[in-house]
This record gives sequence, structure tokens and C-alpha cells, in this order.
Amino acid sequence: MLATRVFSLVGKRAISTSVCVRAHESVVKSEDFSLPAYMDRRDHPLPEVAHVKHLSASQKALKEKEKASWSSLSMDEKVELYRIKFKESFAEMNRGSNEWKTVVGGAMFFIGFTALVIMWQKHYGHLGLCLSDPVIHSL
Repeated sequence: MLATRVFSLVGKRAISTSVCVRAHESVVKSEDFSLPAYMDRRDHPLPEVAHVKHLSASQKALKEKEKASWSSLSMDEKVELYRIKFKESFAEMNRGSNEWKTVVGGAMFFIGFTALVIMWQKHYGHLGLCLSDPVIHSL
């Protein structure tokens, strides 16, 4: 009897949850992970899709101009064409970051905190009291 009641409540909850999700699909846009995605990676230099998905009017005009001779393009136009396809260059991907400072700082913080806990335990902890007890030293 109890198991039937539990299963009926669980079934109602599952149905109401799926109805809520279906009702809010138009509001919440979920990412379709079956489609190719853009990512800058050194080991995979040519992404499957371009960085800019929706081109502006000036970018569309530049893409049309790209079909003609590249000698007529200025250096700025060539860079803009590159930025439509890629977010970062190899030099920008290879430049160092300051993340190591955060990692070293965090490690030092926890080492220092551990040292403070050990000093506190030696001074106030059970081990410190036992070692300073005259009865133990007399044994």
C-alpha cells in the first residue's frame, strides 16, 4: 500500500516536472552540444566553426570583398577577416598568464594555516599537556 502511494507521488512529480520543462523551453534556450562549437586550442588549430556566428553588414561586405584579389585588401581588412574566423592568434594563445601566482599564493596560505594549527595543538592540545606533565617524565 505504501509502495503504491510512493510510486504514484513520484510519477506525478516526474510528469509535472517534464511539463514544466516543456513549457519553459521557449524561455530558456539550451545549448545544443551535438553541433560543432568554437574553441581556441593549440593542438587543434582549425576549429570546425567560425568565431563570429552572426555577421554584421560591414563584415558581410568584407567577406564579399575577400572573394576578389587579396592584394586589394589592406592589412586592417585582413586582420578583421582573421578575427571573424578566429578569436585569438597563436601568439595570444601562447602568452603566459598570472594564474601561477594564485596557485602559489593559495598553497602558501594553506601551508601557513597548517603551521598555525600545529603550533596551537602543541601549545594547547592534549599532546602538549602530556609531554609537560611531570608524572610522565618521572616514568
